[in-house]
Amino acid sequence: MVKLKDYQTDALNRMHNGCILNGGTGSGKSITSLAYYFTRQGGSLNPWRFPKVMKDLIIITTAFKRDTGEWNEELISYGLKEGENKAFHSKIIIDSWNNIQKYVHVTNSFFIFDEQRAVNYGAWSKSLIAISRNNEWILLSATPGDNYLDYMPVFIANGFYKNKTEFILHHVCYSRYSKYKIERYYDIPRLERLKAKVLVEMESPKSVNKVTENIVLWYDVMKYKDLIRNRFNYEKGEPIENIAELCSELRKIPNKNMEKLTALADILRKRPTAIVFYNFDYELEMLKTFLDEMNYPYSERNGHKHEGLLEGKKWVYLVQYNAGAEAWNCISTNTVVFFSLNYSYKIMTQAAGRIDRMNTPFDTLYYFYISTYAPIDMAIKKALKEKKKFNESRYFKKTFTPNFAIAA
Repeated sequence: MVKLKDYQTDALNRMHNGCILNGGTGSGKSITSLAYYFTRQGGSLNPWRFPKVMKDLIIITTAFKRDTGEWNEELISYGLKEGENKAFHSKIIIDSWNNIQKYVHVTNSFFIFDEQRAVNYGAWSKSLIAISRNNEWILLSATPGDNYLDYMPVFIANGFYKNKTEFILHHVCYSRYSKYKIERYYDIPRLERLKAKVLVEMESPKSVNKVTENIVLWYDVMKYKDLIRNRFNYEKGEPIENIAELCSELRKIPNKNMEKLTALADILRKRPTAIVFYNFDYELEMLKTFLDEMNYPYSERNGHKHEGLLEGKKWVYLVQYNAGAEAWNCISTNTVVFFSLNYSYKIMTQAAGRIDRMNTPFDTLYYFYISTYAPIDMAIKKALKEKKKFNESRYFKKTFTPNFAIAA
């Protein structure tokens, strides 16, 4: 029998068709969303009562969650299972966002969209909008969106706007220099009202103490200034052609700072098991060489390897942000080290949530953010503090006039 916590019951009572259940990582969004589906069909959690007939349930989640069967564990709590549920004359399908287009013609079913993927106006967003026309649905996310454009598909799916054109016409002002760059939004009060209408906040009690430490190091100032002044890629032996390349080369200077490894060693002396998040392959090579020299056990999760967590009293799990910021959980350590910062507040939040679980045995969680005083590092930190995504072009346009086109 399922017994929801008080904050989950409160969220359940406020949920509605087309809402986004916005709960922190580990807050129990899955179990709460199934409670909504169960009660929506006429079932009851208190007193416990099964509905006679249930709509087909289709859960669209990440490929990792689908393959590991994470949702099946939650279904069992409600006496349900993936596949046919003859007692309720219904079936349950669990599939990944990659296959969402297969379900655009489904009708009279109930969809749970797990992990926000329907942002902007790509194929997944268009499929969600098509599905919303003929089905009930809810969306689960710890980080629903970085900007109003991320909410656009959900607004359209709820019928607030007919299509993208209407939304853009009412709210978006593009830059005169680029048809893809948004200069500002119109009628923000209305956007905020609609955002509040679709978001159902689910705040879990803060029972776990979180300790955050910012480690800020110096960097090679002369090398940084030389790169800004000469715009020359010394590794390739050729001029830097665009902002993306300049930004990438500027980040290498503070990222390759060997003092970062010293800082990591200090952390591991006190906290011998840790998840270490990084951005780039050259950082991975630095970390692996460092850990090999220390004879320190480690495993990897990135685009090349999907190794599991190690066991024992000391280990490091090296995780690349894009490959491992979500869809897996860890309760065997209480320490996360951000070896470098990601551009996205959303990804940083998801990464931090890997150890912030309801069933963690730890009373305190430790987060270490390693950065430098390099201007680009400081600008990224500022964007993250404001819960925004760092924008390379906007930063360089404000900081100095580059000697190549902004749109390059």
